[in-house]
Amino acid sequence: QVQFVESGGGLVQPGGSLRLSCVASGRIFSGFIMAWYRQAPRKQREWVAYISSSGSSTTYADSVKGRFTISRDNAKNTGYLQMSSLKPEDTAVYYCNQFPPQTVYWGQGTQVTVSS
Repeated sequence: QVQFVESGGGLVQPGGSLRLSCVASGRIFSGFIMAWYRQAPRKQREWVAYISSSGSSTTYADSVKGRFTISRDNAKNTGYLQMSSLKPEDTAVYYCNQFPPQTVYWGQGTQVTVSS
């Protein structure tokens, strides 16, 4: 079975930073495009960023461009999302998955709350 386990979320004040981690198991981590998604309360899940299998190319949603950095360490089967200059509108549950996502791969996510 394939599993993604997200961690690193928490409560942070506006302007603060957090680093999320995503540990994958059940398949070769280097063999897919890894992406981060988020779902805010009462909103649909949205794509945030993705990174190529080798880590050589990254793409971001306009809402996070310039503030978030996606990365991966294939040797550790781990992906990361470095978030800075956080805004209240970044509050959401953050998930990792493939791009495009596979429904069977959704994990529990990690909660990020940006509030003063």
